[in-house]
Amino acid sequence: MNKNIFIKIIVACLISIYSFAQSPIGAWERYYEDENGVEIKSVVIFSEGFQSIAMYNAKSGEFIYSNGGTWEIDGNMMTEKVEFDTENSERVGDLVTFEVKITNDKLSIPSANWHFSKIDDSSPGELNGAWLMSGRYRNGEKQMRSTDRPRKTMKILSGTRFQWIAFDTEKKEFKGTGGGTYTTIGGKYSEKIEFFSRDDSRVGMSLEFDFNIENENWIHKGKTSKGDPLHEIWEKRKK
Repeated sequence: MNKNIFIKIIVACLISIYSFAQSPIGAWERYYEDENGVEIKSVVIFSEGFQSIAMYNAKSGEFIYSNGGTWEIDGNMMTEKVEFDTENSERVGDLVTFEVKITNDKLSIPSANWHFSKIDDSSPGELNGAWLMSGRYRNGEKQMRSTDRPRKTMKILSGTRFQWIAFDTEKKEFKGTGGGTYTTIGGKYSEKIEFFSRDDSRVGMSLEFDFNIENENWIHKGKTSKGDPLHEIWEKRKK
């Protein structure tokens, strides 16, 4: 083999290994105390191209803050395009670039002095990724809706964590969010709610749904936290 070609292959392999080791995909958590000594939990989920972060009271689950959108990384510089921000809606549409440092089990943002520990690397849950609500069944009738419109309901999952967010990028409006842990075992999707922006009383609830993948769509059937029946269709987000 030509020496130069061999060197190029080795370099490409090393770059590939380095890139994989530096991937943020999965879930990360951070605990800190606010000015009143209250312990705050912060969880960030990265899927392919999309991310969200939620901050809430570690004990009560009281919701504090969330933002998210798209992301890409070049070396140690990450660029995010903001799609929702519960504290400052004017940030929607902004591009934000900052340094990140990632090892196997730590993710740090030096400029903010934030240090996260890895929860998972997108496994073992079968539904890791970003999904958009694309339809539902009402009285047995299938009703679809476009996922290209500015108003979206997105659910982003790692291997063990989930967060759903309803938002409108055109109006720069945040509608609501909730999240916690989940499992996918034997065709059952089970989640435990750790925070819910609309109603703290839902915190601690465990819900179980039937799920399956049909034509790359996630079919989700069960009851809401209010006990109402639901039968939803979710589409993997691509853009």
